[in-house]
Amino acid sequence: MRAPLNQPSRRQTWCAVLLATLGALPFSALASDSVSRPAPRAFEFQTEGTALDHSVMFAGAVLDTPPPRLTQLFPERYSDIPGVFTFRGGPLRTGGAWGTCPLREHKLEIAWIATTGRSRGHWGGGAGWTGQPAIVQWPDVIRHSMGRLGSRRFEKGFVEVIQGSLDGSVYFLDLRTGRPTRRPLSTGNPIKGSVSLDPRGYPLLFVGQGIPESRPIGLRAYNLITHQEVFFLPGRDAESPRKGWGAFDSSGLLNRATDSYIVGGENGLFYVLRLNTDFDSIALTLKVRPEILRYRYAPPGTAHYGIENSLSIVGNLALFADNGGTLQALDLKTFKPVWAFAAGDDTDASLAVELEGDRPVLYTGTEVDKTGPKGRSWLRKLDGLTGRVLWERAYPCQGAREPKKIDAGVFATPLVGTGDTSSQVVFTLSRCPDFTRGLMVALDKATGAELWRKPLEHFAWSSPTACKDEQGHTFILQGDISGQVHLLDGRTGDELHSVQLKGGIEASPAVFGDMAVLATRGEWIYGLRLR
Repeated sequence: MRAPLNQPSRRQTWCAVLLATLGALPFSALASDSVSRPAPRAFEFQTEGTALDHSVMFAGAVLDTPPPRLTQLFPERYSDIPGVFTFRGGPLRTGGAWGTCPLREHKLEIAWIATTGRSRGHWGGGAGWTGQPAIVQWPDVIRHSMGRLGSRRFEKGFVEVIQGSLDGSVYFLDLRTGRPTRRPLSTGNPIKGSVSLDPRGYPLLFVGQGIPESRPIGLRAYNLITHQEVFFLPGRDAESPRKGWGAFDSSGLLNRATDSYIVGGENGLFYVLRLNTDFDSIALTLKVRPEILRYRYAPPGTAHYGIENSLSIVGNLALFADNGGTLQALDLKTFKPVWAFAAGDDTDASLAVELEGDRPVLYTGTEVDKTGPKGRSWLRKLDGLTGRVLWERAYPCQGAREPKKIDAGVFATPLVGTGDTSSQVVFTLSRCPDFTRGLMVALDKATGAELWRKPLEHFAWSSPTACKDEQGHTFILQGDISGQVHLLDGRTGDELHSVQLKGGIEASPAVFGDMAVLATRGEWIYGLRLR
């Protein structure tokens, strides 16, 4: 029976209740959205005459101008929902923590330990590089829709940890207790990178696979109401410049203003997926029908393709690096490269970005890979609009060629200081100054001068992650390959406490309030209380 004219139908009433309950969910169609948020930042560029050969492919054709619906301008805020949704928290790749951490005692405590399975191959379980979990406090209505949570779907304030593992499964845990919240989701292939979650609060999970094992390798998207796969992007793409390899270690970004997912592949392609998401929270259905734009480029002077770092975005400017050491800026309105910079060696760590006034700058470090086994890792600050080097410093590192190739240098994403550490950026170097040890250095953002250094007895790939207490004091968590987690004073680099975990640490932690979650190589996921 139809509702009387000018009166809402039952479905409209439910939808109104849904929107009211979700509250902070960033539905761009709401009129208040444009009022409550700052306008997205847009940059204008002259891209004619760039030295980087490139092409844009869409719907089987090479285009000079992309369809307007596929152009991108990212909102200033990544999400309004409590949580850590992608590697390093958002498009600038400078976070990884949500809320404040008490740390009144300046101590770490193992609150719980969860276990994973093990892969059929030699990869084992737990997590590898970059291996950061997602953490989310689900909006009430979304949580209520997830029958797989059992009684927890009625638990107000419930926070869930979502951790990808080298055993090929995704694990779901209660942040407070570490107990499983639902059955693991099997993807069929080991996961080396970090999962990413829809920042709109939709139950949509993206998982990049790192190693082919029992299924075709690629990027998979899952409906977390049903745990069904809703989309698969094959890594072995016919348009790829790198044949035979299709890993996705990169953790992508979702533009909630355009319903688009942006990600880089180790196959050498940069993807924009216009998802065309159809999410019905009443019928509990979620579908995506992606339209795929591919940006392909030829790095000058090298045949080393592959985007392993998680790309960074500010406004319409995407910033990323590749295995050959080519850093580039891409205009997401035109899909033309703005500039390219030869870093001199493989760059897998994500580019950490911040705004100085209205101008983006980025911090980056190289590995000692192609220039190894003994060489220098270059730490740099670049102008994000031109690629001009603002300062650079070199640190000696030591890898190996025999009995197998082992690289050194920067694998960790730099930590950009804020508040009481706003003058510094922290880099973590692996196998520096020698084969077994590591080094953390805080450099002055303005000059590159060294402000403090923290030698590590064991090298580290894990990214340094900051959290702040109620007074705004910055603390840093740094894991190393021996399984030790160091708690440092962010202002001085002084070690305040440490805790020993089982298994080497390659993954990066995520922090939510007074809890950090960090997986190790082996088969363990740890919940650490920040006391």
